[in-house]
Amino acid sequence: MQVMTEHTERDGDYEHHGGFPVYAADPDNGGPHFGRLVEALRTVQDLAVSTAPPPEVIAQAAEQAEALAALLAPYTAPEGHYPAGRSVGLPGRGSLLMLPWTVEKFDRTGVRSTGVFRRYHMGGNGAAHGGVLPLLFDDLFGMITHAAGRPISRTGYLHVNYRKITPLETPLVVEGRVDRVDGRKTFVSARLTEPDGTLLADAEALMIVLLPGQP
Repeated sequence: MQVMTEHTERDGDYEHHGGFPVYAADPDNGGPHFGRLVEALRTVQDLAVSTAPPPEVIAQAAEQAEALAALLAPYTAPEGHYPAGRSVGLPGRGSLLMLPWTVEKFDRTGVRSTGVFRRYHMGGNGAAHGGVLPLLFDDLFGMITHAAGRPISRTGYLHVNYRKITPLETPLVVEGRVDRVDGRKTFVSARLTEPDGTLLADAEALMIVLLPGQP
């Protein structure tokens, strides 16, 4: 597997970033305790949407959450200078926004990632919310263009076909590739499946290379 690093970003045409900030992956993954913090916060997210504690417990939890926010607030940093989103060795690269999936393949032929949708991602009736699937695909498509050595791109369009209900707490696989390139346009596609290959959803997208100075 080709590791996502600063060197990868500087291969070939990838030097062209438009006006997008350039920052390297964090080889330390935020240090020895950052992954632990992210996982604890993910668990809190799961519990926040799936528990019904009494008012006194909610009050205590709110106080502790406010104390945690106050503890972290003095250390706000500019984009690209915090480990979230750059910790490539952690699920979801250490970002609470991204799905906590793990990249298993990352090269010019495509990207494959595995993981589960957690309680936090539930839409209804025990299934993953339909809105989190585009997030999963969009993040994957960004990695696919990166792995293919294409310059920094923005999503032009993203189309998702929902083929089957996507379960929670079930190991799943998402895999995609570049289909073709036309100038600034990179056409990509991907499939979300169960481990046995059962198709849950598929998607296609257009990624457009940024012009010089374009945000």
